[in-house]
Amino acid sequence: KKSVFLKFCVFLKTRRRNLSGADAINALRPFYFAVHPDFFGQHPREREVNENSLKRLNGYLENLQKPGERYPKPANLTFYVRDTKERADSSDSLLASGFRSVTLTLQSKDVLSTVLDVLRSCSLSVKHMQDVLKAETGKSSTQQPGTAFYRPIKWDKTYYTFTGFRDPEQELEQARRVEPTLSLWLRNNEPEATKKQNASVPRREELKRLKRELIQKLGLLDIRWQRKWGFAHKCSQLQSLGRLFTQSPEALHILRGHTIVFTDQSGMNASGHVMLGTMDVHHQWTKLFERLLSYRSLFQQSDWLKEHISHLLGGIQVIHIERMGPALPLEEHYSTLNTFHKRLLPQRLSLHPRSMQGLTMTLENDHSTPCLHEIGHFIIPTMCDTLQLQNFLQSQAQEARRRMQRRDKLEAEEEDIISSCLQDLCLRSLSKEPSVSSNQMIPCCRRLMEEKSPQMQGLHLYISHFYSVMQDGDLCIPWDWKG
Repeated sequence: KKSVFLKFCVFLKTRRRNLSGADAINALRPFYFAVHPDFFGQHPREREVNENSLKRLNGYLENLQKPGERYPKPANLTFYVRDTKERADSSDSLLASGFRSVTLTLQSKDVLSTVLDVLRSCSLSVKHMQDVLKAETGKSSTQQPGTAFYRPIKWDKTYYTFTGFRDPEQELEQARRVEPTLSLWLRNNEPEATKKQNASVPRREELKRLKRELIQKLGLLDIRWQRKWGFAHKCSQLQSLGRLFTQSPEALHILRGHTIVFTDQSGMNASGHVMLGTMDVHHQWTKLFERLLSYRSLFQQSDWLKEHISHLLGGIQVIHIERMGPALPLEEHYSTLNTFHKRLLPQRLSLHPRSMQGLTMTLENDHSTPCLHEIGHFIIPTMCDTLQLQNFLQSQAQEARRRMQRRDKLEAEEEDIISSCLQDLCLRSLSKEPSVSSNQMIPCCRRLMEEKSPQMQGLHLYISHFYSVMQDGDLCIPWDWKG
């Protein structure tokens, strides 16, 4: 009888109001459109945060769809949300970057409630889900019409003790209050990091050698990577390029004086660097080298457009911020510059020729209004109204200079404190994700020097938003770690 009762309990516990995977994706379309990393190409900090949060959200939804699977642990996620027409409430204030920051806790026990939680937390409409909600309302007389949530079974604490299932209320409380302290996490993970780091030493040395030799042979300025791949992966990419040079040295002479970036696609990026797609074969790389002269011409035309835009806008400099994340292809960059230039030409803006000198701006296709970034550069929509643009630039110029001065001061302070932290903690290296700002990195390093954990000595430390031991032994810790 006890066995039958337990099976019945498990059956009740695993009855989840699950949408199918396809239904969930369809229901979350407005959300994906508002937070998808591809729309944050020139905002590396927001992009990285959204990438990490989307991975965790997708994992949470996948676990909810597995029959008989234990409920996933509650999770706190942060998203940067673009301003879209799908918003149900426009009262939230925007950050300087033009995005809203939304933090939510995943704790629902079925896919439908989780999807609704996400949409409503981001102030996105759920009207497209009315048919689903009506169907669910009809299934349960205890659920009020139009209500998105259901009343789950509340089990006695002895149920969790007897069955071994995790208590969701207890875990939610732990997720809110109990996060691992740095010292505890280091104690549990330092041995694994040390083991992986020692195993990676030959790969690290091999990467240095291959990079040095290829830069010398090809006459390159530098070799970079757009993503944080492991050392084995990077070595294989350099070896592949080296084999191509051995087979066809004449095809690679045109690379002299360039910087190579290994990324997701082949071409040239907005900074004029040659991009080699890591999934492409030698034939595709060779085709790219044959088109390099035309890319150089397009890059020169892009520079001319930047100079002319600067002349029309009082000397402001058009820049492109190139960091981790998907690279901006040169063709797309040129198209954006050309569109904006054509809008400016017929207008007679009354900006003094040198009134905006020393200031910078980026052009973006997915913004509707101009804004000023927290670090001092203007973010200008390609299709911005020119009169509105002139008024905005003139009214915000002084504030932009103040923010740029503060940025320069913070970056200098950050550089000094990273150097001190490296020395005091005897680290092999100390770096950070692009999404970690100077305002976050500086107090993080100060606290690390106060903590001065001996378990960090001799390790590679990477400051991010979460705890992890990377594949080559780098220790990844959140910038706001708890002591």
